[in-house]
Amino acid sequence: MDEFDFINKLKSSCHFHQDVKVGIGDDAAVYKTSEHTHQVVCVDTMVEGVHFLKHVSTPEEIGYKALAVNISDIAAMGAIPLYYLVSIAIPSSWKEQELLNLYQGMKELANEYEMDLLGGDTVSTADKLVVTVTVIGEVNANVQTLRSNARDGDIVFVTGNVGDSSAGLALLLEHVTLNNKSHKEYLIQRHKRPTPRVKEGQFIAKLERASLNDISDGLASELNEISEASQLGITINEADLPISEALLELGTSHELNKWVLFGGEDFELVGTTSQESWEKLRNECEDQSISVTKIGTVTSDHSSVRMVTKDHNTITLEKSGYNHFKR
Repeated sequence: MDEFDFINKLKSSCHFHQDVKVGIGDDAAVYKTSEHTHQVVCVDTMVEGVHFLKHVSTPEEIGYKALAVNISDIAAMGAIPLYYLVSIAIPSSWKEQELLNLYQGMKELANEYEMDLLGGDTVSTADKLVVTVTVIGEVNANVQTLRSNARDGDIVFVTGNVGDSSAGLALLLEHVTLNNKSHKEYLIQRHKRPTPRVKEGQFIAKLERASLNDISDGLASELNEISEASQLGITINEADLPISEALLELGTSHELNKWVLFGGEDFELVGTTSQESWEKLRNECEDQSISVTKIGTVTSDHSSVRMVTKDHNTITLEKSGYNHFKR
């Protein structure tokens, strides 16, 4: 199976309720709640041994990330997070204090955004810990940062740096080494405690039009999702990709491309907007000391993503980020 093909097969051609504005197929679902606002809802599951390893992350770090990945989806819809619910399947290998610490990790991040925990479910399981988090947010009714909003000639941009999280995981698993302790800690923390780009999403939501995706499965995968949804091509430039000093010190050219393009879990925002709106966004982010980088353009080529390498070759970037059914 292919994870993304499977999700596409679940999509419905229509909805019973006219209040549904965005169903399956974007970072989050959207439905109308009033004349001026819509609610945004998303859900993500983290499985021990797949999404986190107990021997390299504390319960607080696991809880923090479980909530952060959902808030990132809310940010990609230009919304603000308000509430969350937690369903947890607990094996006997987890002690009560560890579970309380996991919830404390969520609370730490929830307090930052003034989010309320509304409830959830608690069950036992015979195998690994499974944590499912649902987040509900709110967005102005006139805001839509859908993947399908890209237009020919748009600027392609990304917030922050890319590739850090995947490299941090490689360090945790001791697949690579780095002598610079501050750089090593920076990359590891980027993996364990990602920063949802809610503020950046709010700036982008003010633009006349924008498409947006959060980088969970890898930059190449997220760009392909925008390309497919908008039925347009995307060309990015390798030389323009924002890469941190720590990551540059760590990897060879091959490793950098693997982490930057296909690593995933950076939870930065990647999107497109018009040239005029890009200038507005860049200036506003510069005034607020927010990092946003132009990395390419949208083209009329149908649903393809290409990268111009530093040696001026053009390669196709397949949708080959993290895929649950192709490991």
